[in-house]
Amino acid sequence: MNLRLIKTIREKGMEVISLVCVIVLWQFTAEWIVKNKLYLPSFYDVVLSLLTIIESGVIVTDLLTSLLHFGIGIIAAFFIGIPLGIIMGWFKEASEAIDPIIEILRPIPPLAWIPFAMVWFGLTHQAAGFVVFVGMIFPIIINTYTGFKNIPRVHVDAAKVLGCTRSVNQIRYVALPSALPSIIAGIRIAMGVGWMCLVAAEMFGVSRGGLGYSLWLNFHLHRMDFVLLYMLLLGFLGLVIDRAFRYYVDTKLLRWKAGIVV
Repeated sequence: MNLRLIKTIREKGMEVISLVCVIVLWQFTAEWIVKNKLYLPSFYDVVLSLLTIIESGVIVTDLLTSLLHFGIGIIAAFFIGIPLGIIMGWFKEASEAIDPIIEILRPIPPLAWIPFAMVWFGLTHQAAGFVVFVGMIFPIIINTYTGFKNIPRVHVDAAKVLGCTRSVNQIRYVALPSALPSIIAGIRIAMGVGWMCLVAAEMFGVSRGGLGYSLWLNFHLHRMDFVLLYMLLLGFLGLVIDRAFRYYVDTKLLRWKAGIVV
């Protein structure tokens, strides 16, 4: 058995042990200390709630609806945020013209856009996606802009000497690869912000479906075991999305930038 496999088993074993300890502590606290399902449902109660929504098929509908909302927001943020950040970082005049607008809009909380989302799109998937888009767009723009702004001038000059004189080619072959780690970092930050905006948008009734909507609905029904279940589902789904994105980035986009693994 090689050392890498032993290390992996040890790390996974520690993760499993820590999760089991949390579950045991949770069950004990709920059953013997709190003794009130309204304040803290037990792990057993949450498992029963999970089985209930699996049997009814509600969980599939809620998951697909939330992923649709998230997908609308993230695709729109990609197609607008990254090009806008590139333009601002590469062309000084564009930065001077656009930056004041960005800095005025950026401090506005994404949830403040919910009334306009409802007026413009109604209670639709597009409305929830718009709130997600507002939460994601600014981290992507700023990190893309920062990545392009911090490109060493010597790299661009060297490319010109080698015959890469057009701005389009310099952006494609020099600037974009150099700025990619910063862009990826901005996307990861934006995904976290967008996920929180998604939940808030669904909870506040921008859409008539999704994990956040069902969480809020069960709260009004005082079914706190279902509320806690949906909270955990949101956390696990967010974790899966982030891990999948990191895996793709590390194995495809930034394979050349492995870093130091201890």
